[in-house]
Amino acid sequence: MDSEKNPKEYKLLSRINRPSDLRKLELQELLELAREVRSIIIETVAENGGHLAPNLGAVELSIALHYVFDAPDDIIIWDVGHQSYTHKLLTGRRDRFHTLRLAGGLSGFPKRSESVYDPFGAGHASTSISASLGFAAGRDIAQRKNKVVAVVGDGSLTGGLAYEGLNQAGHLGKDLVVVLNDNEMSISPNVGAMSSFLSRKLSTKYLVRLRKELIQFLEAIPRIGVDIRELVKKGESTLKVLLSPSMLFEALRLNYIGPIKGHRIDRLIEAFENSKNFEGPVIVHVLTTKGKGYRPAEENPAKFHGVGSFDISTGEAAKFASGPPSYTEVFGEAMVEVGARYDTVVGITAAMPDGTGLSRFAKVFPDRFFDVGIAEEHAVTFAAGLAAAGFRPVVAVYSTFLQRAYDQIIHDVCLQNLPVVFAIDRGGLVGDDGPTHHGVFDLSFLRTAPNLTIMAPKDESELRSMLHFAVTFDGPIAFRYPRGCGTGVDYRSVLIPLQPGRGEVLREGEDILMLALGQGVPHALEAADMLEGEGVSAAVVNCRFLKPLDRDLILSLCQEIPRVVTVEENALIGGFGSSVAELLMDSGVSGVRLKRVGIPDRFIEHGSQAQLRDLIGIDSRGVFRAAKELLE
Repeated sequence: MDSEKNPKEYKLLSRINRPSDLRKLELQELLELAREVRSIIIETVAENGGHLAPNLGAVELSIALHYVFDAPDDIIIWDVGHQSYTHKLLTGRRDRFHTLRLAGGLSGFPKRSESVYDPFGAGHASTSISASLGFAAGRDIAQRKNKVVAVVGDGSLTGGLAYEGLNQAGHLGKDLVVVLNDNEMSISPNVGAMSSFLSRKLSTKYLVRLRKELIQFLEAIPRIGVDIRELVKKGESTLKVLLSPSMLFEALRLNYIGPIKGHRIDRLIEAFENSKNFEGPVIVHVLTTKGKGYRPAEENPAKFHGVGSFDISTGEAAKFASGPPSYTEVFGEAMVEVGARYDTVVGITAAMPDGTGLSRFAKVFPDRFFDVGIAEEHAVTFAAGLAAAGFRPVVAVYSTFLQRAYDQIIHDVCLQNLPVVFAIDRGGLVGDDGPTHHGVFDLSFLRTAPNLTIMAPKDESELRSMLHFAVTFDGPIAFRYPRGCGTGVDYRSVLIPLQPGRGEVLREGEDILMLALGQGVPHALEAADMLEGEGVSAAVVNCRFLKPLDRDLILSLCQEIPRVVTVEENALIGGFGSSVAELLMDSGVSGVRLKRVGIPDRFIEHGSQAQLRDLIGIDSRGVFRAAKELLE
């Protein structure tokens, strides 16, 4: 899709260069605009991949928000960012939308450096309320009058941070609008329609003012005024509780509007206009359909939450040359194996049963599987409780999301030396989702925790063996593995016997020593082949364990071959290479020249994994160049 295609095909969208242009359209034109927006989102995601179902569900919501609120003066903050594609199309990025998630193109998430309409970056869930409250507090300090809106949805209210934000919002009483994009909760049509009617009508500016004046009048009546006021408020509260799910939010001192039909632009506009009439924070509860407007996504929203390229006519994934199973698939299969062997093994995920490969385990052992929602901190402490009760919990989690549970790892698991297993998926660069999702910090932050053993497999066979080893290990243990297909080795036939802190020499050599961990091992082996073609003899070691390191093997080899390259797909600061450097220094080894290959001290943008590895020099060619520089 080239940049000149959109204006020709999308007549209404081509007229929207900024959000204020929406207010030039009639209601019927807004409905047609929504159809055009859905069309371009489907076409672009079918080509580039992306988060389809949640974005299709938020089209009318996004249009209504920008119709009512005056961004960028009014602040609109999107939680996670899985709902922001329409927002991007309406805020001056229409002609670049075809570059979505491509290297050098638009990010798949809100990004401050990308647009003035993205006041706060997103990628992890449950952050928008806290951030929006910060904007609201700053506005009041500066004595400005703009509105602040947080859009929460897609499961973000399962995260504790969202409730921490709501709690303080009710306490501070700041002027703040929180839009709850609810695409999961079932509410019967009759109750929902009545509640929607009452909430919309009772929130008009006239009735809000009338209610306030009535309360003030009742309070002024001598002796009995306060009691009458409380009776009136109790009666009003009872009616609202009966007719709408407002009790939780009003207990937190937030006003409540809803539920509103999330694909009725007229109803949304009216609700958002009415939200301006409240003093203090207000929840606007919007009911949407995930995948709205594209039947395959409506019928299977989980499958189309995040997708690669697909055929629009069928919804089937684009066909690529068949290859080895992914590391995630191998892990899922191995989990069923260890679950069958050990009845104490429990699987835990934070809203990612399919993404982490635990869905197979869940079907076979439903009583030993727990999906805790988007609540990584709870997942880790929950696992600690299970471990203390005699079980062997396996917490399967993406590396980028495990960052959120750092305190729980240290305080609840490692301090008590509990046998919790952390299966860390998407370790390293993940590709098109970009810096919010790259898992490049886990080795660095995990190795600071006492009692924690850390591993990384070089291939699928080691991954399977590490899981079997981990569920019998007496203490906290973690292993991380990359996104994508494995190397194609036979991983089912034999379990590799592992010993804590023991690596293996894969290739003998004399001129240079390559110490590699995890997905760095195949790159080191390929680089060694390239060096051999130039007459350089390279030794390659699969270290397997980051913590503890194979001290004796590494020290003996470094003394024999004093030119050393470390290879990892993790931040250089505090990672595997740093660990080797610390070992050499603490052991008093001198005369060793060390070069570390890994992720530099900056956030890596989005692009394919191969593009990014080549860009920052951590693929086989990058390792080859690093070795040549060291030799020279």
